[in-house]
Amino acid sequence: MKEIVHKKLNQLQATAICGNDISSSCLYVSALTILYAGQYAWISLLIVAVVLFLFRKIYGEVVGAIPLNGGAYNVLLNTSTKKLASLAATLTVLSYMATAVISASEGMHYLHGIFEGLNVTIATVVILILFTFLAILGIGESAFVAVIIFVTHITTLTLLVLASIWFLFSHGLETFHINWQTPLATGNIKTALFLGFSAAMLGISGFESSANFVEEQEHGIFPKTLRNMWGIVSFFNPAIAILLISVIPLSEVGENKESLLAHLGETTGGSWLAWLISIDAVLVLCGAVLTSFVGVSGLLNRMTLDRILPNYFLKQNKRGSHYRIVISFLILCISVLFATQGHLESLAGVYTFSFLAVMALFGIGNLLLKFKRRKLPRPERARGIAVVTAVIFVIAAFIGNMELNINAFYTFLKYMVPSLLFIGIMLNRVALIKLLIEALEYFYQPLRRMVILSNRYLQNLSIKINSQEFVFFTKGDDIAMLNKVLQYVENNETTKKLKIVHVKNDGTNNEALKKDLEVLDRAYDGIDIEYIELKGTFGPDLIDELSKKWNIPKNFMFIASPGNKFSYRVSDLGGVRLIM
Repeated sequence: MKEIVHKKLNQLQATAICGNDISSSCLYVSALTILYAGQYAWISLLIVAVVLFLFRKIYGEVVGAIPLNGGAYNVLLNTSTKKLASLAATLTVLSYMATAVISASEGMHYLHGIFEGLNVTIATVVILILFTFLAILGIGESAFVAVIIFVTHITTLTLLVLASIWFLFSHGLETFHINWQTPLATGNIKTALFLGFSAAMLGISGFESSANFVEEQEHGIFPKTLRNMWGIVSFFNPAIAILLISVIPLSEVGENKESLLAHLGETTGGSWLAWLISIDAVLVLCGAVLTSFVGVSGLLNRMTLDRILPNYFLKQNKRGSHYRIVISFLILCISVLFATQGHLESLAGVYTFSFLAVMALFGIGNLLLKFKRRKLPRPERARGIAVVTAVIFVIAAFIGNMELNINAFYTFLKYMVPSLLFIGIMLNRVALIKLLIEALEYFYQPLRRMVILSNRYLQNLSIKINSQEFVFFTKGDDIAMLNKVLQYVENNETTKKLKIVHVKNDGTNNEALKKDLEVLDRAYDGIDIEYIELKGTFGPDLIDELSKKWNIPKNFMFIASPGNKFSYRVSDLGGVRLIM
């Protein structure tokens, strides 16, 4: 079979695929952080940038040492157990699922703001299907679209920043001073920064995606994608937060939280910039959908190769894409969209907690790699204290998000538990098959014994019924009469044996009768015909004697209809039957 080879991704292409996801956070993370941290939101976002800087080396060390698709799953698979690795994989798939559905839906909500007649749910399904086909076409085509979206998005954000700076030069910092003096809703700065940081950690979702398709990237590109993603969110997220609190009164942030950047654009540049940001939001959120499809394809392919998932998913098309994985992921996303009836707040919890758990597990995987695979060569190393610090920050963000919305955490568990149950079944399917075999054996053995005994009993009963002999007393009838007798016996009696008895007097010649019976015996091979000649007188005494001697009840003995000269009445024969 010819191996399918496709071109590797360069720096721009790889950065665009994963960068659309992480850079799309600029559309919502600033507003979200300001709601909790107020005028100090930019500090929370800078702390996130520091944490992400630590994760650059964490990811760089792990993927440099084990350059395979799978991200957190890959490192844990090579340093711990398959169960822990599968946990990381499950969390990653849940994160991608939530990202794809939320991004597609939010993108269509932005489009609905431009075209009010748009049905958001149907449009979301169309977007998911569209990017499914794009992912099936192959990584090259996906990268081409991703680059266009990425460049457009960065250009739009740059225009927004420049327009906001120009606005500040023209209108001054009065709004900033008012906002800076506004009392915090949380009461103190530490709580504000902590809750703001917890919310702001959502702004780095997508950072883990590059590790899930590292095998599709050119050599040496992966660490550059990490650097580029870190640079984008470290600049734009804090910068936009500072510009927001300098231009928009804090009281207006909550009112415009779903399209805050469009509101900023309209304030600083006019309706054209607001419209451009809305279009850009649609595109980049769709780009995040593409990131999910590409990332989950690489991850699930690796899991299938490791026999956690059925080999069914290994099938590739001519372009080298695992179309069965992509289509299955589409079905999962659409089913989740309709299961939530378009109310995606519940999925936001799945997205939040699964992503943070994956980041924490990746850090733990890095520590395990240091202890268990010390001799494994790697291009760079993250210091142990830096790894521990990064993991602590992520755990803190996890706890912080539980405080912000505990119901979202419960929703996360509702999706998590069935997913883990499915993976548990796949991991333990051999043991489960053995258990099922033993259970079947346990229930089968008594049933088998009962079936054997019942079969034996029924066989014996059938043999007993068929072995019952019948007797026909003939007066030397012709072959036509005897044929009718045999027809009657064959059609009405359950027997295989028939005695044809002729009670004769001296001088009677039965040669013709014997020849006729030989012919009938061949014709009725299902009946064993036995011809018997007796000397004596036919009557009740003879019948009684033969019944006892052969152990044949009298009602199993037949005669033809007697003539007028017959010496006995039929009732005198003790139950012998007339059949002709």
